[in-house]
Amino acid sequence: MVLEENFMLEAIEEAKKAFNKKEVPIGAVVVKDNEIIGRGHNLRETTKNSISHAEIMAIQEACKFLGGWRLTDCTLYVTIEPCPMCAGAILQSRIQKVVIGAMDPKAGACGSLVNLLNDSRFNHQTEIEQGVLEEECSLLMKEFFKALREKRFG
Repeated sequence: MVLEENFMLEAIEEAKKAFNKKEVPIGAVVVKDNEIIGRGHNLRETTKNSISHAEIMAIQEACKFLGGWRLTDCTLYVTIEPCPMCAGAILQSRIQKVVIGAMDPKAGACGSLVNLLNDSRFNHQTEIEQGVLEEECSLLMKEFFKALREKRFG
């Protein structure tokens, strides 16, 4: 569990980068053989691109690192449960396991609203672990949306 917490702390650092850019604070890292090979944080507002989610950014970096699209034997650590788009990218890249900090009851596609990662109708399923550093991951989101409501962002 210590190793998983260490990688989730790295995802939280990515989420903090998003927070500081006034982006929804979600961060992700892709790990293979206990080494981070991809990092990402939300950049939708910055890039003006709807698919610039943390998971997508981390997956793209990992694919570039490995020189291919298959991320078998990789684990994705993400601070907030992936949405349907990101769950689809996880399946398409053949990621073996996803470790989630906090669940997203409004948009989550890994167990909250639906569970795309364990749907046997797809040709790939992904192991899911949830609740790793849940409080820390959830707190970042709460702080961000509180600041948004209080109009602390310029």
